[in-house]
Amino acid sequence: MPLLLLLTVGYLALCLASPFKRCPRCNGIGHQLKTDRKGRPTRGKPCRHCDTTGLRIRYGRHLLNLARTRRNAAIRADRTPARRTPRA
Repeated sequence: MPLLLLLTVGYLALCLASPFKRCPRCNGIGHQLKTDRKGRPTRGKPCRHCDTTGLRIRYGRHLLNLARTRRNAAIRADRTPARRTPRA
């Protein structure tokens, strides 16, 4: 149990310090590599998964962003005054 807690806290710290990781599809290059007829590597299609940046957001950071967005929406809904209905 303490090992699981330590791993979770460590991963959260990693997500806060470095929210992006290299794209596993293009290995952080941003595009696929092809070879020409002579066997030399050339630039291929742009990577669809990382939008040619070579970076993807970590799953933990995505969950943190989602939690923060929902929390802010709940706070915003709490602070807005209730609308009064007009009398007929």
